Amino acid sequence: MVDHVICAWTGASGRKYIYDVCVRHPEVTPNQPGNFIYARLDEQKRWVPIYIGHGDLTQRAAMDGRIGACIEARGATHVHLHVNFKKEDRLAEEKDLLDKFPQAYMPEGCNEKRGR
Repeated sequence: MVDHVICAWTGASGRKYIYDVCVRHPEVTPNQPGNFIYARLDEQKRWVPIYIGHGDLTQRAAMDGRIGACIEARGATHVHLHVNFKKEDRLAEEKDLLDKFPQAYMPEGCNEKRGR
């Protein structure tokens, strides 16, 4: 039996978001929108976000080859998934997490700053 692993990510607002932890390239039920975080463990066994995004969980960052290459180069070993059907909530969650984890932005991570 495979253990179901979850991770609680806390945004800048203090709100906690619960994510399922999967090895990279998991099979995902089609048509599930949500948030995702590509991550790796650091030396202290803490998750380090490499890319924080939202959208169709079956696609994730695969649509943009440049981002996919960046995620690979930065050593992401896992993707954390959170089903979230409401677009406004997905966008707010993504912003909240990026505000808390600026290391997900380039050059350390793979997110690009937009309009900042």
